[in-house]
Amino acid sequence: MVKVYNYRLRTFINASHAIRWSQGEGEEHPHTWELILEIEPESYPINLKFEDIETVISGSLIKFSGQKINNIAPFNTINPTLENFSDHLFDILQIALKKINCQLVKLSVGESPMRFYTVSADR
Repeated sequence: MVKVYNYRLRTFINASHAIRWSQGEGEEHPHTWELILEIEPESYPINLKFEDIETVISGSLIKFSGQKINNIAPFNTINPTLENFSDHLFDILQIALKKINCQLVKLSVGESPMRFYTVSADR
């Protein structure tokens, strides 16, 4: 058996979006997006604090806080759906977490308490 260690953190982004449909853009509406991250350190022993991880995460997400996602690249050209937003967040968080020698293993993004979309790294 091989043990795998990871951190699980939860954070939130308050931001709005409007879905683009074939007949035009829908109504802008707010969400408190809930993010659940599973993060694996790239090396052991682990010399990391939760605060280190949280700093990287918050720095990566600040540009979305209080904003209309449609106005932020790449969502000024692609539809800001839950799926597209989750995929983009996974990519930017994965790059940011590499700087502290961590890998994002799984990201679940919820637009409501009942609706989540998950992106995972292939192992």
